Amino acid sequence: MCTVFKAAVRDSLPHATLVVDLFHVAQLANAAVTEVRRRVTLQTRGRRGRKGNREWELRNRLTRAASEMHAEHLDPMVADLEDLPKQIGAPILVAWNVKEDLRDLLDLHGTNPTREQIGRLLTRFYENAAASGLPEMVRLATTVSTWWPQILAGIATGITNAASEGINRAIKTDARCAYGYRNPANQRLRARCATTRRARGHLTAQTSGRHAQPRAPR
Repeated sequence: MCTVFKAAVRDSLPHATLVVDLFHVAQLANAAVTEVRRRVTLQTRGRRGRKGNREWELRNRLTRAASEMHAEHLDPMVADLEDLPKQIGAPILVAWNVKEDLRDLLDLHGTNPTREQIGRLLTRFYENAAASGLPEMVRLATTVSTWWPQILAGIATGITNAASEGINRAIKTDARCAYGYRNPANQRLRARCATTRRARGHLTAQTSGRHAQPRAPR
């Protein structure tokens, strides 16, 4: 969700349909929940969260989708937040619920949703974000409203750039392992090797050794 990128595409490809990858919308919602957690912890405890503070220990669960969590993890998390001091637990729980409202909306992708389904979940998200009284959630709702046509296109089409993101991650990981490259030609070669291992048969079950090299034929 970059306005510069949006303007460039509109200028070069005026008839193209812009689509926001839903992964980045969910990532933005998780970041908003994290901001709320850090802010209320700092305001109440006078310092950053650390081991022994239950809200800090739940930081990873707070950014997971409730639909992907087992009840044995989800229910205790909610109970722990309710047991925390009200100044800490209540805002975090409200922010988490708003985030889940947005996740419910994003989960409609690939299901051929009707306008009524989308409208109902979108309205619920906006209303709960406004009622939360949390500036982070209001800002999140404003961002979603600004980019809603592109987010709606993502829900309707299911288009994602996950494949290119995965390739980019593999290239960056390879560069970190090598502590960077000074030769661009060698970097291009290594990037090709890192991103075509599956096609070259280097990611099969028939591997052995520390670096998972293919077994030598007998």
